[in-house]
Amino acid sequence: MKNRLIHKKLLHRPILLRVLFLCCVFHLLAFPVPAQDKQEQLTPISLDETIRMARERSREALAARHRFRSSYWSFRTYRATYLPKLNLESTLPNLQRAITKYTLPDGEEAFIERSYISYAADLSLSKKVGALGGTLSLRSSLQRIDNFNDSMTTAWLSDPLTIGYTQPLFTYNAWKWDSKIAPLRFAEARKRYIQDLEDVSLKAVGYFFSLLQSEIRLKIARTNEANYDTLYRIATGRFNLGKIAENELLQLELSLLRARSELEQATLDQEITMFRLRSFLRMPEEARLFPVLPEAPPQSVLGVEEAIAAARENRPEALAMERQLLESESAYDQARANSRLNAQLFALYGLTQRSDQIREAYRNPQDQQQINVGIQLPIIDWGLARGQIRMAESDLELTRIGVEQQRIDFDQDVYLQVMRYAMMDNQFRIAGKADTVASKRFEVTKQRYLIGRISITDLNIAQTESDNAGMGYADALRQYWYNYFELRRLTLMDPAKREQLQADFESLMQR
Repeated sequence: MKNRLIHKKLLHRPILLRVLFLCCVFHLLAFPVPAQDKQEQLTPISLDETIRMARERSREALAARHRFRSSYWSFRTYRATYLPKLNLESTLPNLQRAITKYTLPDGEEAFIERSYISYAADLSLSKKVGALGGTLSLRSSLQRIDNFNDSMTTAWLSDPLTIGYTQPLFTYNAWKWDSKIAPLRFAEARKRYIQDLEDVSLKAVGYFFSLLQSEIRLKIARTNEANYDTLYRIATGRFNLGKIAENELLQLELSLLRARSELEQATLDQEITMFRLRSFLRMPEEARLFPVLPEAPPQSVLGVEEAIAAARENRPEALAMERQLLESESAYDQARANSRLNAQLFALYGLTQRSDQIREAYRNPQDQQQINVGIQLPIIDWGLARGQIRMAESDLELTRIGVEQQRIDFDQDVYLQVMRYAMMDNQFRIAGKADTVASKRFEVTKQRYLIGRISITDLNIAQTESDNAGMGYADALRQYWYNYFELRRLTLMDPAKREQLQADFESLMQR
């Protein structure tokens, strides 16, 4: 009787051991990732905050700011070129004592000793007359000479007012083309700055999601390492009891080693991506960032036609194409003007007087006039002018062809981006559903493996599919946000609010 009881206890012992093993499994799997303390030390950062900091602090944003400032001052320089200029020139004093050659009244040449000191002051006001291409000037001057020969004498020469005008005839009028090109170039610079900020936003999205994906990959690696460590320990006990074959135990050990290797690589990748984001945002080295998983971007309400119209109106490339045509037409006009008759008209009218005393130098001034017309006509240039015209004509035609192709590609890029963004919503939903299904399938497969219903191969397949689905969801979210900001960059318009993107240029120049 006693032997029967002992035999009965031995029969039930495997069942008790199995129950104990299952309890240990559920206890260990309840805490699969013990590395939460490290995340508590990290600083959470959202996608919006990353983009805001990038647009304010990144090297690319600062470079865009200075490029716009350079364009602003270039435009200011153009405008200042055609504003009145007031200049003062003076000689205080000019002392000379020398023997120089002098022509006598009878025409003979002689050497005489000269010793004098002179003073001069000249105040002039000039302005370019852009529409005509000429220059109008007003001038007032005063000169004094003190001679130190046999006796000291003083002489004054005054020009109270002199009006002069210089007018090129039949020549290239630079103002005509500058007045069209310079404002267009500045408007292009304003659009370019807004687009540069959108480029910064795209880079910020890339760096943010690189860190986010590395965090997800690290979390997956930690979970896998903890799960396989637990499974390996359980399998070791089951192998000692003869419940599984050595091949299955070795397969689990191999999976555990692979999981530990992937954990080390994921840890290194996470450090690298954090360093890159921190460097991009110009943050201190001790800062440790933890990206917060963002929601999906807002839905776009822009249709294809509306997006293309917005892009044509807002993007700097549209203005750049128009500017390129004007610059080519300007070069062609200049080549034609240089090949024909060039003439220049100079006219001057003023008042002048001389005296031994300064007061008398301003009394009863005499008038003075001067008219000068100079011409230049190429007679033989061995085809130089003709060659320059043909080159400018070819460059103009080439520019027109290039601009036409750019406009086709321009519209095509916008069209494809609208289609791509519209498709991303469905792709994102599919990726989210796949992640949920794959995670649930892995949990079910893991429980079935623990009770011995499936092989380790099926478990590995489920784990790989779960990992891929999790990373696929993160990648779909990344592509969704990237396409959202790419659509903003192509149209310079908020696709959700239908509002044109703006920048505070006044505060930009004050920084």
